[in-house]
Amino acid sequence: MTRTRRPSPQTLAVLAALAAQPATWRHGYELGQEVGLKAGSLYPILIRLSERGLLDAAWETELAAGRPPRHLYRLTDAGAQLAAQYAAEPQPAPLTRTGNQLRSAW
Repeated sequence: MTRTRRPSPQTLAVLAALAAQPATWRHGYELGQEVGLKAGSLYPILIRLSERGLLDAAWETELAAGRPPRHLYRLTDAGAQLAAQYAAEPQPAPLTRTGNQLRSAW
């Protein structure tokens, strides 16, 4: 059974950031800074996308002195197609909380 649930806003932000430079290998730290996610949120997203075949992940080969190797990430063709699909969709209205109920801001 294939999941059809829409990715979280955080996952969509990661996909959009990677889609801006689809052929470029990116560090997780750099992505986290760009999309405003901390490691505890970002790395599970990257792992999940990689396990689903939407990201390529590799270890850095050119090491800077005194720094351990880091993982690099980039979109696969399937990941680029998914990112383009969600970028083309109209975005839902943001939700605001009023009392105990969520309401559309529009």
